[in-house]
Amino acid sequence: MAAANESVKKTTIREYYEALLIAIVFINFARIFAFQAFKIPSGSMEDNLLTGDHIFVNKFIYGPKDPMVSGLLPLREPRRGDIIVFRWPDDPKTDFVKRVVGLPGETVTIREKRVFIDGREIAEPYVVFRTGETLRANHPDANRDHFGPFKVPPGEYFMMGDNRDRSHDSRFWGTVPRAMMKGRAFMVYWSFDLEQMTPRNRLEEIGMVLRSFFRNTRWKRSFFIVDRKYHYGNE
Repeated sequence: MAAANESVKKTTIREYYEALLIAIVFINFARIFAFQAFKIPSGSMEDNLLTGDHIFVNKFIYGPKDPMVSGLLPLREPRRGDIIVFRWPDDPKTDFVKRVVGLPGETVTIREKRVFIDGREIAEPYVVFRTGETLRANHPDANRDHFGPFKVPPGEYFMMGDNRDRSHDSRFWGTVPRAMMKGRAFMVYWSFDLEQMTPRNRLEEIGMVLRSFFRNTRWKRSFFIVDRKYHYGNE
């Protein structure tokens, strides 16, 4: 009887171990090929994405970069208007989130904050301007409001933040290669208002979140689909 009980115990432990192993494999597969969590660190994408938004990034839409499996999954190239998380070219260990404005081969020109693609002004209903001023063309930071003409290199994309006056983007550090793009911002799964908080380190931030979780959570932003009110057709 004891031997039988021991055998059942070992079988149960093995089943739990196998289930755990399968779950780990599945989670890693999803993280690598399908979805990834990302926290919005700044207000450069207001009003679509706010500081403290925690989002899921859809990596599935563009397909994996591995040529061995890329044909097995849905794949389309980034389109104008897509909000994308990518590795910052100046420091690939840092992730940025911006909107695709210029596609490969297009010429981007900015005049007094207005954006022109191949000489034609584009409509940008998502853009906000916080300063209320337009910089002169000879200002040290004139790239913010006057830029180009600049032709986007093949295989690269011109990225800009929606909060145009407060975004560090392609106007200042250049374009983003396709290979550095992680995926498209998909959904806000949790949003926490950090505006009144100035933590000195990660541990202190966690403590602040725990103490004010219910008070500072932006409940109305839960499961908010990013950019759902804008449609770009087949651009």
